[in-house]
Amino acid sequence: MANKKTKKITKASKRRLIIFGTASLIIMLYFFITTISNIITIHKLNKQYNSLENELNILKAEEKVLKTDIEKLKDPDYLARYARENYSYSKDGEYVIKIEEKEEKKVSDDKYPDNLKYLIIVFSIIGLFFLTVIIINLKKTNTRKS
Repeated sequence: MANKKTKKITKASKRRLIIFGTASLIIMLYFFITTISNIITIHKLNKQYNSLENELNILKAEEKVLKTDIEKLKDPDYLARYARENYSYSKDGEYVIKIEEKEEKKVSDDKYPDNLKYLIIVFSIIGLFFLTVIIINLKKTNTRKS
């Protein structure tokens, strides 16, 4: 007979295994959760950085436009024309007649809002279904009478 060696695990070693195994699982789970939360935070901060960078570029472009407007307003002829156009100032003996352009209303081809369209489609389908059921039943009753 072959001599089989069986290892007998003592209660103390089982207890140590359970305690250290549980502790290591808790530690690994903690690091996993914090890593994921840090990745999510980094992603959110990158999105915020990109949006703020876009906003900065827009503000820089507006700043350039405003600086050119300041330079133009230093010219007295431009300033007088600008005041006449935007603030209805006039020279002596001039009359100001302001004609406002009307904004064209956007005419939509849709008679119904989207929700109503869906309701109309659903009720049309239901109506067609009942109509086909009625027609089928009428055909069946007509064939039975014949």
